Amino acid sequence: MKNTTKIHAYKARKHAITGIFNAASGHPGGSLSIADILAVLYFEKMNIDPKNPKMADRDRFVLSKGHCAPALYGILAERGFFPTEQCETLRKIDSIMQGHPDMKNIPGIDMSTGSLGQGISAACGMALSAKLDKKDFKVYTILGDGEIEEGQVWEAAMFAAHYKLDNLIAFVDNNGLQIDGDIAEVMSSYPIDKKFEAFNWNVITIDAHDYDQIRAAIDKALVPNGKPTMIIAKSIKGKGVSYMENQASWHGNAPKAEQYEQAIKELDAKIAELTQE
Repeated sequence: MKNTTKIHAYKARKHAITGIFNAASGHPGGSLSIADILAVLYFEKMNIDPKNPKMADRDRFVLSKGHCAPALYGILAERGFFPTEQCETLRKIDSIMQGHPDMKNIPGIDMSTGSLGQGISAACGMALSAKLDKKDFKVYTILGDGEIEEGQVWEAAMFAAHYKLDNLIAFVDNNGLQIDGDIAEVMSSYPIDKKFEAFNWNVITIDAHDYDQIRAAIDKALVPNGKPTMIIAKSIKGKGVSYMENQASWHGNAPKAEQYEQAIKELDAKIAELTQE
């Protein structure tokens, strides 16, 4: 089926929304905007084994924007790291599904994250260790466009370029919105591409929901050139749920019952459409 990866992405969106609804808390907007990138990484590009999550030569992934863990959990569940039903227990006191990624208790999580700006630093360390140990694994990370207002991100950017970490592939989820509104008004990080180029990164700009562009960008980044790669992914916050799309108000709010039902109806319709194509 040609749309298999897309279907997994939309099912992951369902898992994310269901978990957030059941928890009555969470971050739907940014979770929905990164689902397509995660689906391509986990189903097509990354060297991983759900039956052996700690495989030594596996590719690593760090969700630097850790509050968007519901999407990552959804993809990991779809990939077979744990039952999909686990996603329904998000943020419950007796659940392994913490509000932010927990590498100690959740299969498939390579780094505990949540404090914004720190995830990319951990990814840099992983990439450098691969270089020092002469290992071939790649390290992927996703940052938020609001997150890159953090100074630590730019320290990490300088570090990655200095050590020529061309085994590091980062994404900025550029949906243009953060908790307080438009990033251009809150604390503009534009032009994002020129800034990372100035730090000596290889920079690629894509549509975060165009699968061919996602694949092509990753393939290009995998060609060794002595530079880390930043893929600026132009995305839609709340992608896949009509009333959430491009609305900053859905950064950190959980849907009520009627809203949840509408979201699931819309996502189910999209999955059915993709299945029939």
